[in-house]
Amino acid sequence: MTVTVTNRAAEHVRNFMADEGKAFGLRLAVKPTGCSGYMYVVETAEEMRAHDRVFESHGIKIVVDTESLKYLRGTEVDFVREGLNEGFRFDNPNVSTTCGCGESFSLDPADA
Repeated sequence: MTVTVTNRAAEHVRNFMADEGKAFGLRLAVKPTGCSGYMYVVETAEEMRAHDRVFESHGIKIVVDTESLKYLRGTEVDFVREGLNEGFRFDNPNVSTTCGCGESFSLDPADA
């Protein structure tokens, strides 16, 4: 399964990367933290690492390390604006619950 971005997210990433000299794509990862167990990490990808996988969606290279891919497989990333707030939104089919603040998530124990 792959990791994808929507057209809206791709446009946002393209605009952001235009200001970043060394970035060639978007790096997505998860780290253990937060209220529910895991938190998304979004950074520019400036280098390839030994355990990285690369996906391409709407012209954007998406870099995910193999450990994070276990939690992100099948995820679609969107970029949304709601009032004065804007940011990435993750449609992750592996998530069983999210915390009230929306910053962290947990997985079905069978998937973890």
